[in-house]
Amino acid sequence: MSTYQRIVLASRPQGEISPDNFRLEILAVPEIQDGEVLIRNHYLSLDPYMRGRMQDSKSYAEPQPLNATMIGGTVGEIIATKNPRFAVGDQVISMSGWTEMAVSDGSLLRKLDTTHIPLSAYLGAVGMPGLTAWYGLTQIMQPKAGETVVVSAASGAVGSVVGQLARQRGCRVVGIAGGQEKCAYVVDELGFDACIDYKADDWQAALTAATPDGVDALYENVGGAVFDATLTRMNPFGRIALCGMIAGYNGEPVPIQNSRVFLTMRLTMRGFIVSEHMDLWPQGLQELGAQVASGQLKFRESVAQGLAQAPEALIGLLKGRNFGKQLVRLI
Repeated sequence: MSTYQRIVLASRPQGEISPDNFRLEILAVPEIQDGEVLIRNHYLSLDPYMRGRMQDSKSYAEPQPLNATMIGGTVGEIIATKNPRFAVGDQVISMSGWTEMAVSDGSLLRKLDTTHIPLSAYLGAVGMPGLTAWYGLTQIMQPKAGETVVVSAASGAVGSVVGQLARQRGCRVVGIAGGQEKCAYVVDELGFDACIDYKADDWQAALTAATPDGVDALYENVGGAVFDATLTRMNPFGRIALCGMIAGYNGEPVPIQNSRVFLTMRLTMRGFIVSEHMDLWPQGLQELGAQVASGQLKFRESVAQGLAQAPEALIGLLKGRNFGKQLVRLI
């Protein structure tokens, strides 16, 4: 293989992203220098945070540069090495981005054991999304047995893990997802106690019926009208882990109409970025890895085939078309 493909950000989106914001490039495979390795990526992770990074605006991280490889997590295999810490055939996770191949000095690579855990799972349930779920639940929501936990985007890579971990801790877990198929999966496969289809006409009544004792902790991935409705169900001293605001990723306003309940119910809401809490990653990854290896923690993947499909797959992810963790298979 003498050439490889990558995708760069060609222009910043105005409103919704489109395939025209990206450009596919073909490059020659580089020669590695002393201390470097060459990685052939097998899977690329697509995640909602990418939409925010495409904007040239102040945020928790620097914007994605134009005409540079689009940011993203990857798992792959080392195919050439001049670094004594890595051998050909080692499987690794990195932030190589939207590219089939990448050169690394090894400093940000982590070797992976795929004996009992599929390679792709390290981008989902045993990766950043799983850690995001674990951190928000254990560090912010801190649910106790018998409490009611609500999870938005419940069938996605993050929400599905939140709900399963909360059920293991003895909580009543109510998911929110779009469509009957996703809701059936959340209840029948993942073990949630109930799931609200926000696309149904009677979703507000269904939310009330599913939370007869109110809501003690909320994991919020979306924002918007459903978040507002859930706020009215919160119990005194409820805790909210604010992970994402997909409803506003294209620049739409996401006002909170029911903000008064923060006072009347004495609520706590905390936004967080999981990469700022690396000290807890080993603990979280150990728990998640053991559960995936044993089959206790279930996950689902949507896989687009080929790097060229990444832009459309990201657009679909932001519109809720994916089912579970969205990946791009690169081999």
